Amino acid sequence: MTGARGSEARPSVSAWRWPIDAARYDRRPALTAAELAGLTALGAAVRRWRWRTGRGSDWASVERLVRPLADARAALEVASGRQGHLADAAVGELLLECVTRQQAFWGWSAAMWVAVLGCDQRAFFAAHPRWDRGDLRQPLIGLAYLLGGLPDLRPLGQFERVTLARKVFGRVPTQAAITAVEAVLGGWGYRDCGTGRGVARTLCLVLLHNRSPRLEDLTVGVLDDLRPDASPGLHALLHQIQRSLATLGILPAPAAPPAPPAVRVGGDPQWSDWVGRWEATSTLAPHTRRHMRGDLLKAGRWLAATHPLVREPAQWTRAVCAAYVAAIDRMRVGDFVARADVWRQRAGHPLSARSKDGYLGAARQFFRDCQEWEWMPRRFDPSRALATPRSVKALIGPDPRVIADDRWAKLLWAGLNFQSGDLPPGRFYPVELIRALGLAWLFSGLRSNEIVRLRVGCVRWQTAGGTDREPSAVCLLDVPSHKTGTPFTKPVDTVLGEALLTWAACRPEQPPAIDRRTGESVALLFSYRAKPVATQYLNQSVIPALCRKAGVPVTDARGRITSHRARATIASQLYNAKEPMTLVELQTWLGHRSPASTQHYARITPTTLAKAYADAGYFARNVRAIAVLIDRDAVETGATAGGHPWQYFDLGHGYCTYSFFEQCPHRMACARCDFYVPKPSARAQLLEAKGNLARMVATIPLTDGERAAVDQGRDALAALLDRLADVPTPAGPTPRSLGFRPLPVISAPKGLTSDST
Repeated sequence: MTGARGSEARPSVSAWRWPIDAARYDRRPALTAAELAGLTALGAAVRRWRWRTGRGSDWASVERLVRPLADARAALEVASGRQGHLADAAVGELLLECVTRQQAFWGWSAAMWVAVLGCDQRAFFAAHPRWDRGDLRQPLIGLAYLLGGLPDLRPLGQFERVTLARKVFGRVPTQAAITAVEAVLGGWGYRDCGTGRGVARTLCLVLLHNRSPRLEDLTVGVLDDLRPDASPGLHALLHQIQRSLATLGILPAPAAPPAPPAVRVGGDPQWSDWVGRWEATSTLAPHTRRHMRGDLLKAGRWLAATHPLVREPAQWTRAVCAAYVAAIDRMRVGDFVARADVWRQRAGHPLSARSKDGYLGAARQFFRDCQEWEWMPRRFDPSRALATPRSVKALIGPDPRVIADDRWAKLLWAGLNFQSGDLPPGRFYPVELIRALGLAWLFSGLRSNEIVRLRVGCVRWQTAGGTDREPSAVCLLDVPSHKTGTPFTKPVDTVLGEALLTWAACRPEQPPAIDRRTGESVALLFSYRAKPVATQYLNQSVIPALCRKAGVPVTDARGRITSHRARATIASQLYNAKEPMTLVELQTWLGHRSPASTQHYARITPTTLAKAYADAGYFARNVRAIAVLIDRDAVETGATAGGHPWQYFDLGHGYCTYSFFEQCPHRMACARCDFYVPKPSARAQLLEAKGNLARMVATIPLTDGERAAVDQGRDALAALLDRLADVPTPAGPTPRSLGFRPLPVISAPKGLTSDST
């Protein structure tokens, strides 16, 4: 929202002057004897001060006190009837209080005014039992405020500030200021800023503190004066008001809250100073610097315990580096920490391999930078002296934390059917925004910070002939600059595009925001109430809400379900689909610079691996099956003892009776030796006519040539025959001596297949 539009929403308020000019009155703090006598004589009759004219000397003696109170009463904008009677009664009660305190109200200090008006409603009644009408406190505060006795109203505690502002400033100027601020905030999406709500109360507090109903009279100092003692809720409201006033062109925009001071407990203070200097100079990402600062401070605590004389980087040697590497390799959770209570549940557990690599990586980066910036001499090579041990590196590798398919299917259903009744508790975001966030998590495969940094207009539709939006159009999503690269465009499911467009259609107009990564002023899609959605909102609210609707726990065997686990799940499903993405395609879709990064997200499922293993045919490649006939009559009658064959290997064109068939070099290219029985022969026909036959399948290992004969056909079989021409058969002679020639048509042996048994 621009300043021009804000000026149109702000109604014009004419110059406003303070209604009471205190300089016109006699402000002596002490009561004269005549005034004290007159007030004492009048007693409770002072409540009828409106009829004082011409009523005797007692009223004349107290006119100095009645006149300013009467003028202040006339300046109060109150309705006739009960409110008017209460305002009249307030004048009389203040006159009686002057008798009680033996002093004119002009001389009352702020503490005395607070004692009269009470620090809250209960104290007010306790101090003044006769003031049993609760509404009397409001006009009393108004009179005290107009007379200048109590410029700061905060010590009075809780009271209706909107009502008081309307009484002392007037209903029209007060409402004009409230309407102008609420119009800006309402346009940003604030729905709870109606009259009597927090924004109106806080704005009236600011106006009363500034002693003017005009927004143009406000300064940053007025808001800053209210902030030190403000509660967190009041801090937030003051921040909202200043942002709206900045949009109206009245005040500058509020500065970003300062970062909390870094806790630097790193052993020796000199080492901590070096770490702070490095953090202030490094150009790494802010969260990376903070994380590495903690690792380096832990190294400082280790130094203080084991090498107290080593206090700065230049004092490190290769021996100290070797000791540090060994200490990290043996370190446990809770060792050398600043706060032991944080790690109480895991204290004593060994550090993970990734944690060890992180500690050593931070030390390598620190010393490498110190050497490059010439803060210390080059006494050792950090990449070698502080290298991660090979035994630790072997434990680190791609390990995507994929969500199980059944749970992921339930989460998809929950996201597609998300309704207003499923909203997170205490939310103030619209259901369209939360639903769009949830579907972006489920379908986009983006990091959480990329999701919340999507911009207005990031969804495009494209068809083969143009960019018209049709049922067959492809939904394209423009992704902003991210962790490892520049902006890029990726295709996504249309259901995500529809959800993003639905939120964009009902999104209130928001002022431009600063992109946290690029520093550009952009229109963020996920912005509400003039603030971008926090990155943590996905993990803290949206994902738990989806888990509740889906009926799945927020944790599984791999830990908590977080925003980044969806990225690994989607990548693995695309990599294991029926028509899977290649690694290069998946790398482009995820926005990675290197395929090595993609391998940390895409994992081959056991089902896909089993199918690939079966298709490879490892067992069938080395072992083939062949049908075998067993002549049970020959076995039972004992004919086998006389050399009668009993085992027949089916070759398709005949049978081989050689018992050690799997050892015969001619088994895939039979040389028609004495063990061969042709199928067209009478002997083979009698064999097949027997009823007492047992049929079985035997497996045989094959050589490379034999495998080629089975897999590649006639040419390979001919080559095999040529190689075996001079190899003796089981009967003794070679195929060449037998005069064997291959048949013109060679059929595959019956029963000899590429299937394993």
